[in-house]
Amino acid sequence: AYTRANPTRENKFSFVPENVAAHYREWPALNELCAVAPFNGPVERRGNSLIRMTTELSEFKCVAHYLDAKITDSEIRDLEPRFMHSSGEFHAAETRKALKGKAGFYPAKIVRYPFKPFDVRFAYLDAAIQPLFSRPSPHLLNQRFPGNAYFITRDTADKTPEGPPFYFSPFICDYDSISGHARHFPILLKNGDRLDKDGEATLFAALGEKPAVDKPVANLSATARHYLRSVNVNNPDSDLHTAGLIWMHALAMGYSPAYLTENADGVRNDWPRIPLPASRKMLDRSAALGEQIAALLNTEIEVAGVTGGKLSPAFKTIGIVSKVGGGGLNPNSTELAITAGWGHFGQEGATMPAKGKLIERPYSNDETAAIETEATASGISTKMIRQSLGETTCDIYLNGIAYWRNIPLNVWEFHIGGYQVIKKWLSYREEKILRRAIKPEEAREVMNMARRIAAILLLQPTLDDHYQKVKAAAYNWR
Repeated sequence: AYTRANPTRENKFSFVPENVAAHYREWPALNELCAVAPFNGPVERRGNSLIRMTTELSEFKCVAHYLDAKITDSEIRDLEPRFMHSSGEFHAAETRKALKGKAGFYPAKIVRYPFKPFDVRFAYLDAAIQPLFSRPSPHLLNQRFPGNAYFITRDTADKTPEGPPFYFSPFICDYDSISGHARHFPILLKNGDRLDKDGEATLFAALGEKPAVDKPVANLSATARHYLRSVNVNNPDSDLHTAGLIWMHALAMGYSPAYLTENADGVRNDWPRIPLPASRKMLDRSAALGEQIAALLNTEIEVAGVTGGKLSPAFKTIGIVSKVGGGGLNPNSTELAITAGWGHFGQEGATMPAKGKLIERPYSNDETAAIETEATASGISTKMIRQSLGETTCDIYLNGIAYWRNIPLNVWEFHIGGYQVIKKWLSYREEKILRRAIKPEEAREVMNMARRIAAILLLQPTLDDHYQKVKAAAYNWR
């Protein structure tokens, strides 16, 4: 009835039995692959007063008022009380005294801001106003330049189920965008005052020379560069694609259910470790799969066949915004208000997901026919498509009138970084929390979110097969 424990330095001397593949500890941890240690995402501790759903300047006028020396503290307390509430290390009166009249309000500082997976909002993100915006690392913000992007993970999981612990974004993401806290690995780095002295020193060690100030270089350790040379990648600093080969490969591994299952405890307890392919051909194949995942995670671009262009048959029927009894919805009424009970306020005003209303059901004849047509067009069997998407589907209700029709069960239950993606999105948009009905484009965003997740699920058999091939012929990192 006993299981032998195996406490080691690598598993933090844990006596809990582990589910880890035999060679997992021999693979590199993600923080061994980067030249500069990952950056924490920004933390906003003002009750999301600096994070909004839209980019309208009226939504951020409280920031302009806060920085205006002519407006008194008591007036700010009335306009935005969370700015004048002291907590922890934040001392409200002292902070405003230090900032008002000195830091300016600049609309250009309002940026796209992934708050949770697939939940991209807007934030007034400026290192000059910390600690009002608690901890936006200036060195992370300095790595924002055209063409850069961020591989994101965490060092330890703190939610079950977690799903893939990896995310990818062209934007800096919130500290809590994934559970366990988002650590950013910029694909490219620029030197100079964009990095602190330790970062500059480690980048120098990786490159073997002092990098030019404004020339972007790949964020890869000396050992990662040695690996790339062994598979005939000799200049990873040449462009974003080459600099990102390892990170795209990691993304492909991290979205493989087989990888996550075989290495569950190892992935959960520390920085995830990934096998590196021992050949250039296999690395290129991995990177191509990872780039597909990255495109599906990026809500800023359309994905041909999934959210734009000529849609593949299965995606046409997923997530259609519908009305009970048929007919069209009136976007100028309350028919798009989310009142089905998907979210409520928890302790200290935090938004918590709730039960809501969904109806799980078999696929309709039209939906079944779409899956069969997809099988014929893609060469994937109908059985495999249904296994990937789920044997049943769901209608997800906004209220008693409107619903999203045909969100397959596995799409609905899909987690990224510890969050059930669609349910989490809905919880923040319950009418009593959002204080308005959602807009038609927001309703369509849920439809597209469901289609993106469905496309990820349909990729999983390919990702699993590729993971097994990489594992069987892995590069000897040690």
